[in-house]
Amino acid sequence: MRWLAGAVAAIFCATALAEAFVFPADAKATDLPREARATLALIKAGGPFPYTKDGAVFGNREGLLPKRGRGYYREYTVKTPGAKDRGARRIVAGREGEFYYTDDHYRSFRRIIE
Repeated sequence: MRWLAGAVAAIFCATALAEAFVFPADAKATDLPREARATLALIKAGGPFPYTKDGAVFGNREGLLPKRGRGYYREYTVKTPGAKDRGARRIVAGREGEFYYTDDHYRSFRRIIE
């Protein structure tokens, strides 16, 4: 019976890890929340940005985006209605014009298709 408990625990841990690391998928810009579309427009216009950390280097420590050199990615806050802080939503912009959206603070990303 102990082997069964161990097997169930191993399956649960493997499932939790798989759910934590989701690779990029596509999302149409028009399907993003209104606040994300507004942030995307601000990025393309060069600002002004409402949060002081907007435009900061995104290090991709999670490794979920394509590997690039330090400074390649920049992150921007997407306002979360009702949040008292910056919330979990971000757009990450690559130097070559690609954009990624996360609504779970970097646990998963969707590549934005325009």
